[in-house]
Amino acid sequence: MARIGRPGLSDQHKLELWQRWKDGQSHSEIARALGKHPASIHGIVEGRGGLVPPLRTRSRLSLGLPEREAISRGLAIGHSIRAIAHALQRAPSTISREVTRNAGRTAYRAVDADERAWGRAVRPKQCYLATHDALRALVAIKLHADWSPAQIAGWLVREFPEDGTMRISHETIYRSLYIQARGVLRRELRLHLRTRRRMRRSNRASTAGQARGQIVDAISIADRPATVEDRAIPGSWEGDLLAGAKNTHIATLVERQSRFVQLLRITGKDMATVVQALIREVQQLPAGLMTSLTWDRGMEMAQHRVFTVATDVAVYFCDPKSPWQRGTNENTNGLLRQYFPTGTDLSTYTQADLDAIALKLNTRPRKTLGFLTPGAILAACVASTG
Repeated sequence: MARIGRPGLSDQHKLELWQRWKDGQSHSEIARALGKHPASIHGIVEGRGGLVPPLRTRSRLSLGLPEREAISRGLAIGHSIRAIAHALQRAPSTISREVTRNAGRTAYRAVDADERAWGRAVRPKQCYLATHDALRALVAIKLHADWSPAQIAGWLVREFPEDGTMRISHETIYRSLYIQARGVLRRELRLHLRTRRRMRRSNRASTAGQARGQIVDAISIADRPATVEDRAIPGSWEGDLLAGAKNTHIATLVERQSRFVQLLRITGKDMATVVQALIREVQQLPAGLMTSLTWDRGMEMAQHRVFTVATDVAVYFCDPKSPWQRGTNENTNGLLRQYFPTGTDLSTYTQADLDAIALKLNTRPRKTLGFLTPGAILAACVASTG
């Protein structure tokens, strides 16, 4: 099979990737199954617009690898082209062309020749819209008017009953929109689709029975103790991931009473990576300094029970789409954008870099604290409980 996407995925893995995608699995689920980063899976899937590529097959008339290996053995022991052709029941001209185009008698290698032949066999065929200007223009007009591909396809049949050139299936329109390599419909026209998705999922994809978007045994913020809400006692923290370019993130933690900030370097946003990074950070804090952690509904904290068992810290989850319930953390993330503007590649920062930025915030007077610093207030709390 031809290469699809980034190097590093075997042909078997690529088949498994697309099968899992058809089955409705997310990028993260596929990445975990294949041992790859979710960004790698996203790049492959988005490059095809979410549309599964057809399985390539060889023509029965083409030379196969076993025949090429027989040619290589024949050349190695000095057989003539005609003798090799006779043994394979092929025309001598076929064997001669094969050897000539693949380095000649002395340097012919079966595997290399087979890979080159497979690569040469890729002859992209222009899609239907690329060769029918009037139809392409009409489809673009209707998409711009917010018609769906199915509506366009059905309308064309009624509008042009006698003109076979004005026919196109809704699936072909979707392919022309989502596979931008075809270059026949402008990318902006996707915004006129009802879903406005950047890629398409198969009709056979199903998420039934999957826990995607749902955190098992999540404790609602409504069940959080009142002492956390009124900031009366130190030790209540809020957390989140700050996103950067190229699917990079850092974890941010802020103590509700003092506004003290901790920044954590993470190598991915999958649940195992995030939870283990948080566990290491909490275990380095003075005992009892973190008693609760409030997070949003991101699946990076799906392993919250693992975190609680390791740290004895209760985790509470905000209601869906309610970032104001972590107002302290949201405000802190806004302050951090001074140092990490939107579009910054966060993977270039070391933990030492993040510690230095956190120190700046923790030693800066805050109006909400009566112009005391978060560091000073937290230090006083630690001293009073020590």
